[in-house]
Amino acid sequence: MTTHSTGTREQWLAARLDLLNAEKELTRRSDELARRRQALPWVRVDKAYRFDTEGGSVSLADLFSGRSQLLVYHFMFGPDYKAGCPSCSSIADSFNGFAIHLANHDVMLWAVSRAPLDKLLAYRRRMGWTFPWASSASSDFNFDFNVSITEAQQRAGDAEYNYERRGHALDMDQPPEPVKQFAATCGTDAATFSRDRPGLSAFVLEEGVVYHTYSTYARGLDGLWGMYQWLDRAPRGRNETGTWWKRHDEYADSVPA
Repeated sequence: MTTHSTGTREQWLAARLDLLNAEKELTRRSDELARRRQALPWVRVDKAYRFDTEGGSVSLADLFSGRSQLLVYHFMFGPDYKAGCPSCSSIADSFNGFAIHLANHDVMLWAVSRAPLDKLLAYRRRMGWTFPWASSASSDFNFDFNVSITEAQQRAGDAEYNYERRGHALDMDQPPEPVKQFAATCGTDAATFSRDRPGLSAFVLEEGVVYHTYSTYARGLDGLWGMYQWLDRAPRGRNETGTWWKRHDEYADSVPA
């Protein structure tokens, strides 16, 4: 016997139409938020960041690859990780499919991480991905865009993430259990794992000048997580219990029947 409420088709339709009004309002609100993102003032980027790529050492402007817009996914893969973050990996699983569409809408997509390039490319091969991935190991890019912190900042809780400067000190003796579990899957300890964070940053190139236009972090990345958009429409939703997701090659049944 189901524990969920049941009803007639007529009762379901009445409730569904009420929900439809709320969904339409959310869509309108989302459209308005998109317009506000695009209306943010641009901030000129004068610092000369360098990235290690398959094509050699390149500048931030070079990452545009002939497009005028650039989206950077700040993938959690620190220098001491042995594998990329599982949650970032879940988000990145969708990149292969839509990167070509972005490129043909004048938008270049890159993943950027602090790990050495050879580690990133080896992990990309393991995951079966093809999107471009750059190492920012030789620059302050991750630190300046608030997705990496130093050990001193971590201990003091003196670091900005998601536009706040509180709540980011990690108890070195008793880190949260999910953090320990995720760290273990990356072959590192909780403190090291937590010195890198996920995020997305947007840039535009105009008349040879790069401008930073937008960044989002934490739950601001939910909209990029293709899996969540599907699960939110499934009968039991995300159905999360602890660190419930894995890399796609780690599930017991890694290929759907």
